[in-house]
Amino acid sequence: MVLSSAIEKTDGGKGRVVEFAFTEEQEQLRKSVREFAEGEIAPHVMEWDEASHFPVEIIPKLAEMGLLGVIFPEEYGGAGLGYIEYALAIEELARVDGSVGLIVAAHNSLCSNHIFKFGTEAQKKKYLVHLASGKAIGAWSLTEPQAGSDAGGTRTTAVRNGKAWVLNGAKTFTTNGHYANYCVAMAVTDKSKGSHGISAFILEKGMPGFRPGKKENKLGMRASDTSEVIFSDCHVPQENLLGPEGEGFTGSLKILDGGRISIAALALGMAQGALEAATRYAKQRKQFGQAISEFQAVQFKLADMATQVEAARLLVYQAAWLADRKELRFTREASMAKLFASEVAVKVANECVQIHGGYGFIKDYPAEKYYRDVKLCTIGEGTSEIQRLVIARQLLGKR
Repeated sequence: MVLSSAIEKTDGGKGRVVEFAFTEEQEQLRKSVREFAEGEIAPHVMEWDEASHFPVEIIPKLAEMGLLGVIFPEEYGGAGLGYIEYALAIEELARVDGSVGLIVAAHNSLCSNHIFKFGTEAQKKKYLVHLASGKAIGAWSLTEPQAGSDAGGTRTTAVRNGKAWVLNGAKTFTTNGHYANYCVAMAVTDKSKGSHGISAFILEKGMPGFRPGKKENKLGMRASDTSEVIFSDCHVPQENLLGPEGEGFTGSLKILDGGRISIAALALGMAQGALEAATRYAKQRKQFGQAISEFQAVQFKLADMATQVEAARLLVYQAAWLADRKELRFTREASMAKLFASEVAVKVANECVQIHGGYGFIKDYPAEKYYRDVKLCTIGEGTSEIQRLVIARQLLGKR
C-alpha cells in the first residue's frame, strides 16, 4: 500500500484505480529488518533503556545489513536504495525500539546526508565511504542552548586563521554525540549576514579542542545517546568546510526535509508497535468474565488507533516516494508526514497505556516505553509548531 510502485490501471471498465504495493525487494527488506529487530534488539530493549546503554554491539550488524548507508550510492559504500526502503527500515526498527531507529536515522539523514548533498568528491571519499559502510558513526550539530527552533540564532563561531578555521562554542541535543567518529556542525562565519553567514564544517573525533560534553538523562529514547558537543579553540582545516561558506544554514534546511521523513517513519514504527501491544493485551486481559477486546469501548479505541496509524503511513510513504523522485520538492509533504505521524504516535501510545490500565504504568509491559519514547518525535527535526509554520508558508507561497 505504498506509493513506491503506484500503478494506475483500468478496473473492468468501472473506473480507474490506483494500486499501492511494495515491490518484492522492499517486502524482503521489511522482513529482514523485522527479523533482526525481533531477534537481536527486542530481548535487550528494557536492559538498554534502564541503563541508557548505547548499543554498540549491534552497530556492525546494522552496517552488514546496509542500514547505515541506505540512501547512498554503492560507490560511496552505501546500499544504493531510496527513501521508501529507508523509511521501511526505520519503521521496522522503531516498532521494536525507537532508540535504535533514532541512532540509524540521525546517522543517515543528517550527518551522512549533509556530506553527500554538499560535500566535495574528496570529502565524500574521505568521510562518506566510512559512514555509509558503517565503519564510522556520524553526528550532526545545529541546535544550541539559545538556538533551538530559531536555529538562525546560532552563536558558535568560526574565525578564519590562515588555512584553518577556529571554532568556539557549544551545541546541545546532538544525537550520537559521544560515539560519533565524524560530526557536521554549523558555526557563524560572518555575523553581519545573519542566516547567510552560517557555515557547515566536518569535525573528526580527536581533533584538539573538540569533545563531547554532558550526556543528557532523558525521559525516553534512553538507549540513543544525546549530548552536548563543545568547541574550544578547535582548529578545523579549510578543506573541512562543507559546502560554500555562508550556506550552511540554508543547506541544513534542505537536510531537515529528509530528516523529517525519517522522524515520521520513526513515529510510525512506534505507533505500529503500540497498536500491536494494545491489541495483544486486549485479547489476553479478562475482566467481567471476558477478554476486554469484547468491550465496545476498547474496540472503538483500537479502531481509531488503527485508522490513525494507516493514515500516517500513507503520508510517510508519500513523502518518501517524492524524495526518491529527486526532481520534485517534498518540503511540505515531509513536514505533513512528520507532523501527523508524530502526533498520531503520541495519541496511539497514550491509548495503549489506557487499554493496559494499571499495567500500562509499569515496566513489565511495553506500553510505558512507547509512551515515553514517542514524545520526542513531536520535537526533534523541528517541533510540531514549526512543521505547521513550514506547511503554512508552502501553502501561502512564502519563502
